[in-house]
Amino acid sequence: MGMVKLGKEKISFIQKAGILALLLIILSVYAYSQDGKTGIEAANKEVRNYFKSGVQLMYAVGAMLGLIGAVKVYQKWNGGDPDTSKVAAAWFGSCIFLVVVATIISAFFGVS
Repeated sequence: MGMVKLGKEKISFIQKAGILALLLIILSVYAYSQDGKTGIEAANKEVRNYFKSGVQLMYAVGAMLGLIGAVKVYQKWNGGDPDTSKVAAAWFGSCIFLVVVATIISAFFGVS
């Protein structure tokens, strides 16, 4: 009972149930799978959001370093240190670098 003849082979009820379950799984995966284009567009949107946050973070870090560097240069200038110009040049260069990098990232990745 429960045996179906297929040519010379016999398929049991358990084998039929397994085949049916496999077909249902394949059908459900096919029916509920996302379109590849939709997934790529969602990933693109998420990555761009991360870059927006990263650029804002770079501007914030640049502002903090700018304030700290300005205080450091002011203290050296008031103290009469001979290497004040080197510290001022390094401070100014680091501020320009951070602003330029943030701007290039914004332009390159189309972050607004």
